[in-house]
Amino acid sequence: MKLSRQTLVYLALGAAQVAALAGLGWYAERQLALGHTDAAGWRPFTWPFPADRAPQGRAYSGDVHDVYVWLKLGHLKLSQTGDCPEGIATDEALERAVDVRLLDPRFLPVGPGERVRVTDAFGRVRTYRHKRHNGALRYAEAVAVPYGCDILTAIIDGDARDPAKRKIGREFLESNTVQVWVLKALEER
Repeated sequence: MKLSRQTLVYLALGAAQVAALAGLGWYAERQLALGHTDAAGWRPFTWPFPADRAPQGRAYSGDVHDVYVWLKLGHLKLSQTGDCPEGIATDEALERAVDVRLLDPRFLPVGPGERVRVTDAFGRVRTYRHKRHNGALRYAEAVAVPYGCDILTAIIDGDARDPAKRKIGREFLESNTVQVWVLKALEER
């Protein structure tokens, strides 16, 4: 039995609708796994780094920055008293904690780092410069803040030369979006 041309068109349209719905379902499931866009407009995206270079973390995109946040669990050494006194006090300790070359091996420090406060913890931040693939300069900040013997590490990639824009990225690290993830990750270990 030969199918009419009209039947073949309807079958093709039906198959296209099924394929479109399957694609939409896959995309929705992926977005649910990543999380929601928060009230400030930070959107999660897929973690871009290989597991051998950085532990699984969270990646977010905002209006002017991309922020990559991950935890290094048990990274600081315990002292004889059972606490973690070393912290992140120098630029060398910051660079050991945060591999800024994850994004680009051509990162260069712009100047010395400085002390930073994220929620109630103090750590260190330093600005770096790198070139994009199109040759344009881009500035990023490496952030490392100890939480007990663990370290919250982040790279805030955007225009870190502007103090107002740096503040936006740092405030995001203090937001519920990041802090809830940090607390859940610390509880699950």
